[in-house]
Amino acid sequence: MATPHAPPPSSAAKQTELVWSSPACRQLIRNHSLRGTGVLAWGPAAGRQCYDLLVIGGGSGGLACAKEAAQLGKKVAVVDYVEPSPRGTRWGLGGTCVNVGCIPKKLMHQAALLGGMIRDAPHYGWGVAQAPHSWATLADAVQNHVKSLNWGHRVQLQDRKVKYFNVKASFVDTHTVCGVSKGGEETLLSAEHIVIATGGRPRYPTHIEGALEYGITSDDLFWLKESPGKTLVVGASYVALECAGLLTGLGLDTTVMIRSVPLRAFDQQMASLVTEHMAGHGTRILRGCAPEKVEKLPGQQLRVTWVDLTSDRKDAGTFDTVLWAIGRVPETASLNLEKAGVHTNPVTGKILVDAQEATSVPHIYAIGDVAEGRPELTPTAIMAGRLLAQRLSGRTSDLMDYSSVPTTVFTPLEYGCVGLSEEAAVARHGEEHVEVYHAFYKPLEFTVPQRDASQCYIKMVCLREPPQLVLGLHFLGPNAGEVIQGFALGIKCGASYQQLMRTVGIHPTCAEEVAKLRISKRSGLDPTVTGC
Repeated sequence: MATPHAPPPSSAAKQTELVWSSPACRQLIRNHSLRGTGVLAWGPAAGRQCYDLLVIGGGSGGLACAKEAAQLGKKVAVVDYVEPSPRGTRWGLGGTCVNVGCIPKKLMHQAALLGGMIRDAPHYGWGVAQAPHSWATLADAVQNHVKSLNWGHRVQLQDRKVKYFNVKASFVDTHTVCGVSKGGEETLLSAEHIVIATGGRPRYPTHIEGALEYGITSDDLFWLKESPGKTLVVGASYVALECAGLLTGLGLDTTVMIRSVPLRAFDQQMASLVTEHMAGHGTRILRGCAPEKVEKLPGQQLRVTWVDLTSDRKDAGTFDTVLWAIGRVPETASLNLEKAGVHTNPVTGKILVDAQEATSVPHIYAIGDVAEGRPELTPTAIMAGRLLAQRLSGRTSDLMDYSSVPTTVFTPLEYGCVGLSEEAAVARHGEEHVEVYHAFYKPLEFTVPQRDASQCYIKMVCLREPPQLVLGLHFLGPNAGEVIQGFALGIKCGASYQQLMRTVGIHPTCAEEVAKLRISKRSGLDPTVTGC
């Protein structure tokens, strides 16, 4: 989508100024400079609290690491502070996934799916009338659940004797951070080991007039008390398509503006099928377009001007809400990483790490979305955090394995995958060494209400040479995450096509179609499943 730009200056810049203006931090830096050693000892000192492990960031990865280390006998502290979004949205402990990501997204996705089931119900004999959806009721239920999770995390930290500080942390040296609370109170914390798990926040296209003033992001969508109404979603990421899909499913007039290709990091045939399904089920998709300006009209609606990049023709439309979903930026700007000597990628801003999750400073680590080269997925951050805590406690030497990580895009027709895309497999092994087995199928549940199933599709990417090691599996259809999770184990263990073909499917399910893939792309035969 839009060219990457720096995040809004309001959050990081203001907080950094606040941190370094605190008297305690200034004095500590002054003493540090006078000493001229370059490093402060991490042990006890006046006005400092000391720990075996200090975790910066209260998201899924950071909390998992902290709780695991504490359970293994370490003295642990967690510092976490959520800078309000430019629109003023705030939330509690738990990070993006709990508050403004996976959890509220999946609940709202389920609400949208229920709308489709209500439309199907009369075909199955249920006298159910389609009723208008209440955003306020849904939002209240989702937000109450999220708040219960916030509270649960606080209780779990307390139970494991992990000290929690609701402060914005900033490095003073390699072993010390200065935390500043919302009220300006300073806390100095030292630790033998420090883990950075601050995640990322949505990117704003600050070069577009009105983008910051009038637009929202996924940080705001799930906390809206009132319906967003007619919505323009700008972006081609999984966040963009998921949000657009659920809004359409809830009965809202929704448009997606895609600059180039959708789901760039995924298999592109699957990405095309995802957007085709969305376009055929109510979501308007503007391809090859980029926004230029957002204006607020007297009636509070937003007028968006965009350009068609192929024809250079300008167009405009009126919306109630503009949602930016053009990517994320790591939360590193206010950490003052240079004070600790932690290196980042100058392009992405992410922290450079090795296989041990260690940064350029051996006792400082980074996990999750903030680390360079790591998948931006909650489960990987959790597992990486737990393994890191176990290594620091001397319980294991196991490293996180980032290969063959399964994931699912929760668009109206869900897309689950594990392993390599077809493009990646061909690039790595050569087209002549890759065999792709595929099928278009129709879920049994779709038959009675005569639902469109033209995009329900499975493909298995394999090596061509027997026993045909499975390189990747891609599934587009209902409950894709539940289907892919089981097959991910087999692929992780080195399953072959021959082994999968000897696997007995569960009938009648969508998942059994994976075990029935017999037609290869190379054969040119029609891959449409017929019969039962």
